[in-house]
Amino acid sequence: MNKRWSVSPKPGNAEVIKLASELNIDPILSSLLLQRGINTFEEAKYFFRPDLRHLHDPFLMAGMEQAIERIEKAIAGKEKILVYGDYDVDGTTAVSLVYSFFKKQHDLIAYYIPDRYKEGYGISTQGIDYAAENGFGLIIALDCGIKSVEKIAYANTKGVDFIICDHHLPGAELPEAVAVLDPKRSDCPYPYKELSGCGIGFKLIQAFAEKNNIPFEEVTQYLDLVAISIASDIVHITGENRTLAYYGLQKINADPCIGVKALMGVAGRTSNYNITDVVFGLGPRINAAGRIDDAKHAVELLIATDEETANKKGMLINGKNTERKGHDQQITDEALSLIDNDAAMISKKSTVVYNENWHKGVIGIVASRLTEKYYRPTIVLTQSNGHLAGSARSVLGYDLYEALYECKDLLIQFGGHKYAAGLTLEPEMLQAFTDRFEEVVSTTITEEQLVQEISIDAELELKQIDSKFFRILNQFAPFGPENMAPVFLSKGVRINGYASLAGEQHLKMTVKQEGSALFDCIGFGLGSYLAAVSEGNPFDICYTIEENVWRERRSIQLNIKGIRI
Repeated sequence: MNKRWSVSPKPGNAEVIKLASELNIDPILSSLLLQRGINTFEEAKYFFRPDLRHLHDPFLMAGMEQAIERIEKAIAGKEKILVYGDYDVDGTTAVSLVYSFFKKQHDLIAYYIPDRYKEGYGISTQGIDYAAENGFGLIIALDCGIKSVEKIAYANTKGVDFIICDHHLPGAELPEAVAVLDPKRSDCPYPYKELSGCGIGFKLIQAFAEKNNIPFEEVTQYLDLVAISIASDIVHITGENRTLAYYGLQKINADPCIGVKALMGVAGRTSNYNITDVVFGLGPRINAAGRIDDAKHAVELLIATDEETANKKGMLINGKNTERKGHDQQITDEALSLIDNDAAMISKKSTVVYNENWHKGVIGIVASRLTEKYYRPTIVLTQSNGHLAGSARSVLGYDLYEALYECKDLLIQFGGHKYAAGLTLEPEMLQAFTDRFEEVVSTTITEEQLVQEISIDAELELKQIDSKFFRILNQFAPFGPENMAPVFLSKGVRINGYASLAGEQHLKMTVKQEGSALFDCIGFGLGSYLAAVSEGNPFDICYTIEENVWRERRSIQLNIKGIRI
């Protein structure tokens, strides 16, 4: 697929030189800092040296005092507390963190994860009934609940109090809970708005610890769970999240909890994790528990206090992930076949595919894969409880939620955000919905949005890449949304040494530019360029710079994102 290259505007030269001089770094690096909104020596120091002392006062969050008072009352009165959370990575890590912390303060505590297929997302009537029937007077809800106005009203009639810890955008009305913790509340003065659901849970235990003189180490021991949630829920890695992720990764690599250690073991890697490694190595395994079976397995792993239990649960979850991969590959292949064998579908600006036998737990992953392949708004549907249930994914710059809103009269329900959503409709509405969705997308998407973009931060000469440059560049990590690994452009490079295929699709080569050293390169999915780059003509590359470790030998490697002959 052809991709368009977009080079970010350069900051003002005077500002670049001034900051480079103050920090004694290459102007390219100071330019990257300015692009990230870092304009002064002090701001750069804060950025390059994350510190737990930078964390905000948790009591700045609206509702925090009421939440802590209600928990203290429950503990003093020997009430039963139920920790309730969503079935994805963010929800299960949040439940594991809050449950594990308060278990040390209060024996009368349990947790509840709704069944993805029977109860669906968020707070369920079944969960509230379970709490009421089993004598739980307080529910701490994590990563869900901000729009559960009716469910919380129902819980109030049952005598069950709620503390809501959510990070999603509130609706027009807040639920009538004892406390609603969500930095995105319009009346919340908390300085940082992009915490994960598990991050909100972390602020809750931080506040309780401060109020009750519990050592901070009793809170920070759960930072590995917070880092996993930040990575897997694709929240911004800026500000407070960046500090939490930085120290969470240190915890993962040096002293993970028993459950995370077991998870790393079955993932086949026990050290040197970065955010990307967490996203692709740990997150999918935790998610697989709820996609294929029961997300409670993930919580049982993450709260384990002995290695035998952790290893047993780790193996079970790894097996579920293997099963998930099988479903994923099969459904992706079937969906690709549906599209490739239908000329009318190929020419559309949207994709809607359906098969009643597809596994509901993996259709979101398949929607993402189809979006990568055809680069257009995509919906994958399957049969569920007599209805059609779907997962939708979008492309950069296109508001999927708004497109679904234009089809709302054809849907039973839908929800989500700009780039990902879920929907339910009656089987007989499938064709009408497919036609309407295509009509809406065709009239609102631009041709530019249908071509994938590589966003380039700066042009760089290869000779500028030395050990100091690379060392400072590494301090921009952890990388993620709003702080992505910088992408560089180098023009007129040539093959020098070798170019070959790795596997059937990937390109390996050694390149240099006039006056530069040789650089090893890997281009995933770029094997089709082998013949062209091997002809000896100069070509342009855009890439990220990373460290390659092979048999304990470390070297700088360019990860090629695009090639232009």
